[in-house]
Amino acid sequence: MNITSAKFVKGAVGTDETFEDGTPQIAFIGRSNVGKSSVINSLVKQKELARTSSFPGRTREINIFLVNKSFYLIDLPGYGFAHASREIQKSLLKLIFWYLFDSGYVQKKIVLILDANVGPTEIDLKMLRGLEEQRKDIIIVANKVDKIKKSQYARQLQKIKDIAGNHKVIPYSSEKKIGVKELRKEILI
Repeated sequence: MNITSAKFVKGAVGTDETFEDGTPQIAFIGRSNVGKSSVINSLVKQKELARTSSFPGRTREINIFLVNKSFYLIDLPGYGFAHASREIQKSLLKLIFWYLFDSGYVQKKIVLILDANVGPTEIDLKMLRGLEEQRKDIIIVANKVDKIKKSQYARQLQKIKDIAGNHKVIPYSSEKKIGVKELRKEILI
């Protein structure tokens, strides 16, 4: 199966009928500046579907994309560092936690994006543990593998695999098209 269409539906900041229409939801989550929008764009083969920015924290709402007219790709705001006030950062984190843990909405899968070059951070680990406690179906994308020095590659990926447990880890680079087919296959199952 392939991705043949993807379009922006809307941005949501709370309860929304779109989340309740029975369409499967696949949520993408990660730290600010981890490359979430680039992963989404490479996955759906559109350069500007999800807005990319060099400023962390640009996404301030839950962006909903309809893919193949059959499922929603949910782009959550990034957590952690952002070019925003503490108040805005807190409200974004509250929105993320509400959608993932408190809303009652069911996600078919959660794609947790980690920066492979930086490795898992403390806030990434907290997010992973929270998702596990809620028994979410998690895929871990180790993004930006093209930025890792060759001598560090195996060690950096092993760090991610060590914290991943039984979750699938996909080495990924939207720039070099590494892992795109594998992630597409995982979310289209």
